[in-house]
Amino acid sequence: MKRLEKVKGTRDLLPEEMAKRRWVFERIRDVFERYDFHEVLTPTFEYTRLFQLRSGEEVVEQLYAFEDKGGRNLSLRPDMTSSVARLYVNQFQNAPKPIKWYYMANMFRYEEPQSGRYREFWQAGVELLGSDRIEADAEVIALFVESYLATGLKDFTVNIGDRVLLDEFAKMLGVEDDIGLMRLIDKKDKLSKEDFIGALKEFGLDDEGVKKVLSLIEIKGLPEEVLPKAEELFTGEEAKAEIKRLYELVDLLRAYGVSDWIRIDLGIARGFDYYTSIVFEAIAPNDLGIGSIGGGGRYDNLIEVFGGKPTPATGFAIGIERLIPILEWKGLVPGPKLRPEVYAIPIGKDAEVRKAAIEIVSELRRAGVKADYELTGRKIGKALDYAGRLGVPFVVLVGKRDLAEGRVTVRDMETGEQRAVEKEKAVEEILALLGL
Repeated sequence: MKRLEKVKGTRDLLPEEMAKRRWVFERIRDVFERYDFHEVLTPTFEYTRLFQLRSGEEVVEQLYAFEDKGGRNLSLRPDMTSSVARLYVNQFQNAPKPIKWYYMANMFRYEEPQSGRYREFWQAGVELLGSDRIEADAEVIALFVESYLATGLKDFTVNIGDRVLLDEFAKMLGVEDDIGLMRLIDKKDKLSKEDFIGALKEFGLDDEGVKKVLSLIEIKGLPEEVLPKAEELFTGEEAKAEIKRLYELVDLLRAYGVSDWIRIDLGIARGFDYYTSIVFEAIAPNDLGIGSIGGGGRYDNLIEVFGGKPTPATGFAIGIERLIPILEWKGLVPGPKLRPEVYAIPIGKDAEVRKAAIEIVSELRRAGVKADYELTGRKIGKALDYAGRLGVPFVVLVGKRDLAEGRVTVRDMETGEQRAVEKEKAVEEILALLGL
C-alpha cells in the first residue's frame, strides 16, 4: 500500500520544533498578560457567511470551505479577528469596556505555499474592543513592539500607515475604487517598480496619477521627518485631523518607551478591507525571503457588519511561521533540551527492583525534575549507552543486591563517577546534585 503523505502546505512539527515554538509562545503570552489581555479560543471552523460578510463572496477562493453532513456551509478560520468579532456580538455587547482579549491558535488559508507561508499556520494576536481613543491604538502598538522584544528580537521596525489618509489620497486622484487602489499599493513591495507602474496604469491612472502614487509611497521614515511632509501633501480637514491623531500616537508611543522601533509609512494599506484608520506592520531585515512578520490596525466598522451595535476596535496578529525562522537565523532561540535530567535503570527482572526505580522517578517528577525510567528492558550496558546518547546528567542504578541493603547507585554520566546512597535519601541527594 502506498504511504500517505502530509497535505500540501502543512508540516509535521517534531519535538525540537515544538520546544522552540513553546519557548516563543511563552514569552509572547507573558507580555500579553502583563498588558492585562485575557486568552480566548473560538471554534476552528465558522459559517462561511461570516467571512463573506467581511470580505465579499470572492473570499471563498482563499478559504478551506466545505459543506458538512448537515448541509451547512462552513470554513476553517483564516484569521481570528472575524471569530472574535462574532463572539463579541453574540455574548459581550453589553459587557464593560474595553474588552482586551488575546489568542494563540492555528489558521487556514488556501494559498500557494512559499517562504514563511503555509496553508496551516499559527498566529498570536490581540483584539481590543470598545475604545475609539488614540490611547487604545498606542496600547496595542506598544504591546506589538514589546512582544517581539520579549523574544530577543531587536532589529525590526513597526511601520505605521493610515487608511483614512489613503482614502483621502484616492479622492485627490479622483479614483472611485479606493479599495482597489489600496490593494495595489499594498502589493508594492512584491512587485518591481516597472510592474508596479504597469499595474497602476492598468488600474486607470494617468502619468500624473502614477507620479503622485510613487511620491506617496516614498513618504516613509522617522515620524518627525514624515508627518510634516504629510501635512504638506494633504489639505482636507479630515486628513488634517487624522495627521493630528498620528502626532498624538507617536507622542504616546514615546511615553511607552518603544519609539525607537516606530516608523511612519503612508504607503501601507494592509490587505484587509475592514481597516478604517491606523494600520501597522512589523518588518525584520533577513536573508530568508520573509517580509512582514505581523501586523494589524483599527477596524471600527466590523462589529456592525456582523450585526452588532457600533463598536470601535483595534488589534494585531503576529505570524509565528515567519517570526520563528528569523529568530533561529539570528540565533535567538535556545536549543531545546529534549532529555531527562535523571534516568533510572532497574538491573534485572526482579519486580521489587522495578518498583523501587519507579518510586524514585515518581518522587523526582513530583519535585519538579524531568526524570525517566528504562521501559524496554535493556541490559545495563545498553541502557547506559542510551542514556549517554541522550546526554542525561545522572543515572540511578537500582540492583537487587544494593536494594536488599537499602541502597541505590547514582552515576555522574559526565565524569563516570558513581557512589552508593541510601534509597530513602536518593531523591534528596539527586536534588542537591542538580542544584535544586
